[in-house]
Amino acid sequence: MTQGAGLRAGDLPDELTAAEAGMWQAFRNGSGYDLNSGDAVVDDPHGGQPWGPERTVRARIIAWLLLDGPPALAGRVSSLKLAGVRITGALDLAGGTVTPYVEMKGCRFERDVLLPEARFTTVRLVNCSVPRLEAARVHTEGDLHLPRCRFRNGVRLTDAHIGTDLLLNQAVVHQDRTGRSIAADGLTVGQDLQAELLESNGELSLRSAKVGVSLSLRGARLANPSGRLALNAPQLTVERTLYLSPAGVGSPLLSGTTPARGTRIQRFECQGGVRLDDGRFGDAVDLERARFVFTDDQELSLRRVQTPELRFLGEQPERGKVVLSGARVVTLVDRAGSWPGPGNLHMGGFGYENLVPRGPFPLTRRLEWVAAATAEYNPEPYERLAAVLRAAGEDEDAREVLLAKQRRRRETLPLAGKLWGYAQDVTVAYGYRPGRAAVWMAVLWAASAFAFAHTTLEPMNSDGHPGWSPALFALDLLLPVIDLGQAGEWQLRGGWQWLAAAIVLLGWILATTVAAGATRLLRRG
Repeated sequence: MTQGAGLRAGDLPDELTAAEAGMWQAFRNGSGYDLNSGDAVVDDPHGGQPWGPERTVRARIIAWLLLDGPPALAGRVSSLKLAGVRITGALDLAGGTVTPYVEMKGCRFERDVLLPEARFTTVRLVNCSVPRLEAARVHTEGDLHLPRCRFRNGVRLTDAHIGTDLLLNQAVVHQDRTGRSIAADGLTVGQDLQAELLESNGELSLRSAKVGVSLSLRGARLANPSGRLALNAPQLTVERTLYLSPAGVGSPLLSGTTPARGTRIQRFECQGGVRLDDGRFGDAVDLERARFVFTDDQELSLRRVQTPELRFLGEQPERGKVVLSGARVVTLVDRAGSWPGPGNLHMGGFGYENLVPRGPFPLTRRLEWVAAATAEYNPEPYERLAAVLRAAGEDEDAREVLLAKQRRRRETLPLAGKLWGYAQDVTVAYGYRPGRAAVWMAVLWAASAFAFAHTTLEPMNSDGHPGWSPALFALDLLLPVIDLGQAGEWQLRGGWQWLAAAIVLLGWILATTVAAGATRLLRRG
């Protein structure tokens, strides 16, 4: 038998206090019930001013109204709209189905709000003081709004299903006994999840969460001094964009708009590790002006992330690591000063198709960026960068990158390999500067022609031999395949034989280099 059994539609239960009776009537009328005094200091739900019985209702009566309340007055729609109310006892709606609209503004809850497995249309708690919100597997057809609320012992939204928007703007959440501020693993949000200017003290956990539009942490401040991760969101799926970027501070707060001139800007700041491994983002991951404060063993982990655009435009972390191993993006928008130094950047298997630098990012800095990500020699980052530059029409820069790859590889070779590498570098730049090979051929031709001009060779055949020409003879030795009718007509003895052999060998090497370089140019043309 329910609490309301036996009551006629217009009756008030005898056990209600005056404040509760007013709330009961407002519920039937669908109107707001405001118990604020008008004094901002006294009415602050987070302050220390006492609220007396004149503005106190029992959580049990609220649950009665929401689960088994009286019918609405004729022509009205029942709803619970409270402002400035103190609620005593735990508000326990676990497993219940709540049809009326629920909105509480500036209310003070003395004990936890328990909503696990409950079903709602829309719930709005605005600027409320709540010890803890326990709402695992809660289901709403519409919004769940918690802006400017303060939760002293965390929020649990594990496997919750929010039909439209989840709002946590300017909320302050402290960690629970497990060290988590917001536990929302498996959360599903139909449209936007907005947590702009959120203050999270503990681990914000969004493992395997799904957001139908965008997830905004603009201007949020995440900190977890007692744990390794401040944001733990592997396998997060966001259909549009993840924003870890600045927000305008002030009223009104307009998400996603450019703040008006003079508006104070608060950037996203995270003190503790960030894990976004295996995330899927439909439009972009935006790290504009983000600030990460790590210890040496913490990192910004973007392993195997997939997104069309990564905007890596934050402040350079002084400590910790940035890991992009296995990530796949189409466009990388970055700034030279945003990347960490050598040993703190890992990009093994990181794939990108376009580079869009913000501000100066010369090739020398880009090569330092690749070198910082390869503590040990790895050709893949160099080849990826060269391919992207070549696709953008920057052939000369692409050759410089591949030349840098060869020079980096040379450092791993034994002494003989290093010496041969230096020789290739000085003479033909490993084949990436074929013009240099042509110059060396010209120098070698002139030097050998000069040398042969100071000797007289005997003809192989005294009958019908061509006239002696030191320049043509040297050129015939130097050019492979091509026969100018000189090299086979004159006898070489002693040191001249060794000189001719050296010229032939160098000619093959240099000519092959020129041909390979020309082939690359023609293929790209």
